Amino acid sequence: MTARTIITSHVNADFDAIGAMLAAQKLYPGAVIIFPGSQEKSLRDFFIHSMSYLFNMADPTALDYSETNRLVIVDTRQKGRLTGVADLLNRGDITIDIYDHHPPMPGEIRGTKDVSKPYGATTTILCELLREKQIEVTPEEATVMALGIYEDTGNFTYSSTTPADFIQAGYLVSCGASLNTIANLVVKEMKTEQVTWLNELLNEMTVHHINGIAVHLSTISSPSYITDLASIVQKIVRMENLDVFFTVVLMGTKINIIARNRIPEVDVGKLLTEFGGGGHSYAASAKVENQTLPQVELRLLELLTRQLTSIQVTKKLMSSPAITIDAARPCEDAAKLMTRYNINSLLAVDGATGAYEGYITRQVVEKLQFHKLGKQAVREYINSEAMRVAPDADLKEIEEKIIEAKQRVLPVMENGRILGVITRTDLLDYLVEHNREIARAEKRMVNRPNTKKKFVRHLLEQRLDDRIASLLKDIGVTALDLGLEVYVVGGFVRDLMLDRPIEDVDVVVEGDGIAFAKYYAKKHGCRVNTHHKFNTAVIVFPDGFKVDVASARLEYYTMPAALPIVEHSSIKMDLARRDFTINTLAIALNPDNYGTLIDYFGAGRDLKDKTIRIIHNLSFVEDPTRIFRAIKFANRFGFNIGKVTSNLIKNAVKIDTFKHLSG
Repeated sequence: MTARTIITSHVNADFDAIGAMLAAQKLYPGAVIIFPGSQEKSLRDFFIHSMSYLFNMADPTALDYSETNRLVIVDTRQKGRLTGVADLLNRGDITIDIYDHHPPMPGEIRGTKDVSKPYGATTTILCELLREKQIEVTPEEATVMALGIYEDTGNFTYSSTTPADFIQAGYLVSCGASLNTIANLVVKEMKTEQVTWLNELLNEMTVHHINGIAVHLSTISSPSYITDLASIVQKIVRMENLDVFFTVVLMGTKINIIARNRIPEVDVGKLLTEFGGGGHSYAASAKVENQTLPQVELRLLELLTRQLTSIQVTKKLMSSPAITIDAARPCEDAAKLMTRYNINSLLAVDGATGAYEGYITRQVVEKLQFHKLGKQAVREYINSEAMRVAPDADLKEIEEKIIEAKQRVLPVMENGRILGVITRTDLLDYLVEHNREIARAEKRMVNRPNTKKKFVRHLLEQRLDDRIASLLKDIGVTALDLGLEVYVVGGFVRDLMLDRPIEDVDVVVEGDGIAFAKYYAKKHGCRVNTHHKFNTAVIVFPDGFKVDVASARLEYYTMPAALPIVEHSSIKMDLARRDFTINTLAIALNPDNYGTLIDYFGAGRDLKDKTIRIIHNLSFVEDPTRIFRAIKFANRFGFNIGKVTSNLIKNAVKIDTFKHLSG
């Protein structure tokens, strides 16, 4: 069999490669398609059983190339990704036409004709040409081409998607493309084997911080081919909300690398050309032979380190000049400045030297005014342990200090001089601008600030007597029966972590704690004492043993030293109302996450550092008795009182907050 024009694409052909080959076949009547090998199993099955009749395919080993004068390559320019056409590429009398949406890379095939556009799919480019030439497309052909556009744009959700992709997909639908077929093939349910591989990739995932970028890497081995590995990788990226993810998988004798990226600082396509592969800045792949997994992993990290030069974004993020206030000025002046400039935090400086002392927030100022303390000096209520950055700081440092350390505002300083300020809003705007989903940022900022999941089931089993250990499990099962979440909290967890004797059992219920206590008591023959004003109850066992139960709640105060007003809330808000960080730990008791330690406020760090640290700057104003508790805890545990906490105690004594105590 002879062929004057041959059409081909890359190995591991995806729907875009196949749709582009079909479109090219219509642009080059009489052309023969050399179908690349090793396509995904789902694709092979699809074409064998349904649409193979659309393609004028030939076995490359059975072709006579003597009359071939044109080679059409779609969806790639890389010689290493082509099979069966090596002799044609080396012939000087062959015209090479290339259609590709990947950015050109050094060392790639140079075409006589090169039609390249930065679209989401190569099929989009060829579909435009078909329409320009008014070449009709059948419904079956439209379905195959539309599959290419849908898959390579992630159903039009990838950042590489362009208006042209929407337009040409719409045109193909108007030609009769079957959306049912597309949905069945593009939106693929995972099979049991694939779920197993997904779980292994997750278990083997490691994170490497390279110049401010978190790079996730999974390395595994498989004796056989893993079907639809690219789909598994994409699902992990969505599940874990990863920015940069590399999978390195040994399948048989070859190593497959698949990379996904969602930030502009990284170009995985360029990086994988070093392995003979390629792709886009956001998605790429490569096959490697004659190397070990450790070699490939080490080489990847070396290339990433080279590519990711220090990303200095400080000057881009900061606002300048920074608005400051003399730390000796009254807090009511700070309120006026915040209102005038529409800001939520204010840097405080020494009026004489200009030295930075800390910052004060709108929330603190408003509470002070509410408590008629607006005349107090700003210096007394600033966060004096606030962090700062230099003008050459990278993104990782800024994220750690604003997000992980929960700092609202970050001064940029050089030689003791304030150059500008970076706020949480500035950072979030930057992350959104560079395709960091805001939902992820908010989740880190609000729902799980500085929280690392840690399991302490072993401590519950080792350090508790059988009765209490059994009691906690039973409480968790009861909560599950009622559809509630329950936690053991406060001093119980603190003493467990310090390996001290457990004196009290305090549990918090996300929901109606009193109803929970009554249900539990009825089930176990106990009695209940309830306190509806504070949404609390005490379960009293027949032998007198007690368990304190509270609804997760928040508290606010109408005046200094007054009794709190109580409202239902979440476990995080409940922990936030407590006195010191060391008392903000909680352990989940529900069976599905039994033994999970929750630490929103750095309590683990303070236990390790033996430090008593206040959570809110107005804690001693709202409840002066916390001063006595701070001293009691410091003496009991041999801890130190933190600098800010110590200063706030001195100020509370100076303004005589004790005079407002009830009774």
